[in-house]
Amino acid sequence: MLDKLLEKIDENNTSIDKKMVEKAFYFAETAHSGQKRESGEDYIIHPVEVACILTEMGLDTSTIIAGLIHDVIEDTKYTYDDVAEKFSIEVANLVDGVTKLGKIKFQTKEEEQANNVRKMLLAMTKDIRVILIKLADRLHNMRTLKYMPEKKQKEKAKETLDIYAPLAHRLGISKIKWELEDLSFRYLNPEEYYDLVDKIAAKRTEREADIKEILKEVSEILDNAGINAEIDGRPKHFYSIYKKMVTKGKNIDEVFDLMAFRIIVNSIKDCYAVLGMVHTLYKPIPGRFKDYIAMPKPNMYQSLHTTVLAKDGKPFEIQIRTFEMHKTAEYGIAAHWQYKEGTTNIKESDLQSKLAWIREVIEWQREEENPKEFMENFKIDLFSDEVFVFTPRGKVINLPHGATPIDLAYRIHTDVGNRCIGAKVNGRIVSLDYELKTGEIVEILTSSIEKGPNIDWLSTVKSNQAKTKIRAWFKKQKREENILKGKELLEREAKRQGHNFGEVAKSDILEKLFRKYNFNNIEDLEVAVGIGNIIAANVITKLIEVRKPETNLTVDEVKESITKNKNKTKKSSSYGIVVKGETDIYVRYAKCCNPVPGDEVLGYITKGRGVSVHRKDCRNLFSLINTDPSRVVEVEWSGTISEEFVAEIDIRGDDRFGLLNDVMKVISETKTSVEGINAKTSKEDEAQINLKIRVADVKTLNDLIKKIKNIRGIYKVFRTNN
Repeated sequence: MLDKLLEKIDENNTSIDKKMVEKAFYFAETAHSGQKRESGEDYIIHPVEVACILTEMGLDTSTIIAGLIHDVIEDTKYTYDDVAEKFSIEVANLVDGVTKLGKIKFQTKEEEQANNVRKMLLAMTKDIRVILIKLADRLHNMRTLKYMPEKKQKEKAKETLDIYAPLAHRLGISKIKWELEDLSFRYLNPEEYYDLVDKIAAKRTEREADIKEILKEVSEILDNAGINAEIDGRPKHFYSIYKKMVTKGKNIDEVFDLMAFRIIVNSIKDCYAVLGMVHTLYKPIPGRFKDYIAMPKPNMYQSLHTTVLAKDGKPFEIQIRTFEMHKTAEYGIAAHWQYKEGTTNIKESDLQSKLAWIREVIEWQREEENPKEFMENFKIDLFSDEVFVFTPRGKVINLPHGATPIDLAYRIHTDVGNRCIGAKVNGRIVSLDYELKTGEIVEILTSSIEKGPNIDWLSTVKSNQAKTKIRAWFKKQKREENILKGKELLEREAKRQGHNFGEVAKSDILEKLFRKYNFNNIEDLEVAVGIGNIIAANVITKLIEVRKPETNLTVDEVKESITKNKNKTKKSSSYGIVVKGETDIYVRYAKCCNPVPGDEVLGYITKGRGVSVHRKDCRNLFSLINTDPSRVVEVEWSGTISEEFVAEIDIRGDDRFGLLNDVMKVISETKTSVEGINAKTSKEDEAQINLKIRVADVKTLNDLIKKIKNIRGIYKVFRTNN
């Protein structure tokens, strides 16, 4: 294995320190000693193959060493410090960047995936070689995926198609991108894959004859013009053919351009000369010419693309590029990121501009806490087609397909976006929801004062960068409004639970809450409640739980206080509660558990507010009993109950269309009065419905709960209990 790697190094890069590579090989072999792959082979085979792939990409000594030991920190006893001491901090940082967050336990698979991608992106901004190692690692894993269980095969193939193949595309590494896509296609859609392979193989003889004829014709015309060129014809990759068949609704017999020809020449001048000759030889198809030399793709890809008709009428694609462009087309950023004796052949400023999209992703991802939303937006950023527009000064800016002038305004600068009031395209005023097209000259019109974005812009813009900046503006501008809203919600909820917010929100109690939610002050808490990030009921509940009860009065003093207030109270019999045989003591029903006739209940003597009646299973009651059991009194329901009582229930179910309507239909059919309703969807796509209703007794309530449980998609219904 070591000989194979060293031979590969000799073929691709003579500046590699082979002694350090050998040292890394023996270190990896020792570290992984006894470990096996799913195939039963020694584990060391995998890191050696990863190092070979990195060598083929022409990468430097440190990267190849990191490829050899990329799993050491994650899967063996060796640590970051061990690697840094044995090799260098540079190598240790590369290995650490590739290492997954395996030691942390996540609640969901999506949360784990999102956090690993976040870590990888941050590592990429420090050193792009991290992702090059990760791509090589994934490529070899995909090559050996047949040894994994079928479920694992599909999981890995989908993740590869969703994340790693698009990343390779974004970095311009087409050689790896195409192989990752074809391998993923094979495991995700095996029937379609092998059917396509068979059908293409059946046309092989016919295709080879066509390729031979076209190569002969093109070679003759270039030789006559004295242009030195390499020409080859190749079949298109299976996944690209499959995508074309699916998107255009065609079968294999209707997809004629199954092959592409590549002409590689010495200079840009020769590229355009060859284009003219090709168009003289074959009839070009209108609208199918693309000049990626004048306007390179963001991943640095440069080439001339044209689709022409052969003499027998079959269409085929021709790509024309220089040898340097071809190297970049195959290995993208890696072709420019080759450390040779501590130097690189790309300017730092150029490199940073090529990787601008990574910084943009990191910028908006910091605002996105929902792992599912983060991954969806990340995939959109990776997959989105692009348009290229010009500013009035001639600067080329790339934007997602379907982008609007608002996207461009925020791409130029946040201040330009916030002041944007209109736009001109090719000198003509357009609406702000106009979809920009490649080649258009776009001028952003701004106001002298910052008007700020319109909330409707969030549904108009296409780039996550613009969405993040618009949300940030509203978050900043709405802070004062959300402070007032949050304060109102907290005070209202405290009152609902029978408390005064000022009393429960003592400084020592709030400090504990601030530490839990990472707040700096009460305003941060109020803002979080105001925008809905935290539920007011949860805050008040937490404050009550940690609040130190006031026990400065004795039970006798409290009873005396109750007696003094008898004239102001209703008799307990009218309320349906009897306190130890007494009929003239003020009682009230605790808002935290909302007892109804039929519930098992206990009373608790409060300070100056009579007896508070709780359900026996109330969590607040447990806390009160533990604090001062002498205040607890026996209570029971009387036989003269004529009113309805408020009960609160929580419903959990699948987030399907019409679920809330079905719940309300049951409520209506049972003639139940609704006091309040709150419905939302959780981060895990669970429907959560809170209902406050009026019922006569616990039997009526239980009958209603049973009917709600029978609704399709409902899997849990329970009474709210603090």
